[in-house]
Amino acid sequence: MSHKKGVQKGRIFKNPVLEALSRTSPALTLGGYLPPVFFLIYVYFAYHSERLGIANGIMVFFGGVIFWTFFEYMMHRYVFHWISESAFVKRMHYIMHGYHHDHPRDEERLFMPPWAGWLIIGVLYLSQIFILKGYTYAFLPGMLIGYLCYVFVHYSTHKYKAPRPLKYLWKHHSLHHYKYPDKAFGVSSPLWDIVFGTMPPRQDRKEGDMRGL
Repeated sequence: MSHKKGVQKGRIFKNPVLEALSRTSPALTLGGYLPPVFFLIYVYFAYHSERLGIANGIMVFFGGVIFWTFFEYMMHRYVFHWISESAFVKRMHYIMHGYHHDHPRDEERLFMPPWAGWLIIGVLYLSQIFILKGYTYAFLPGMLIGYLCYVFVHYSTHKYKAPRPLKYLWKHHSLHHYKYPDKAFGVSSPLWDIVFGTMPPRQDRKEGDMRGL
């Protein structure tokens, strides 16, 4: 296991099987997450749209996309940056997010492996079905599309030069990595940083520290 910062690639697990399973790619991510999206949407239109409505389903879908940005922010701020003296929590934190801060340019760990994502999808489905019932089949795929937007924005910020229309997102994430680890938690959107007061100082946002991206 490597904790050396600045090295493009390191190890999380000594076990070679776990180490291999912790790595993924854009193609594996799309192949792992798009089938559940299509399946859930199919179930909504095939079994629920007549009763719940197509227009309602579309609105709930986009509600899921927007809710993802809030979910992303809360997870990043309170779970991925959870500080604890517990050895177990420290280890879990390193696996989930600490490694990424040590090796932000390791392309094979800029996505969550699909097998881990399927477990989370299962938990989200079971929690939502009791509250949203049939609308789950519109809301959850919206969240998953929001997730895919998030991970591909995140991947791009670490791999490609910022396109002019999205330069503010590249700057925002760069400031989180290299200057303000306690701010700029939103990756796909700065919306919740604005709402909850975790935006970097205005002058830094204007200058945009882009080191390493």
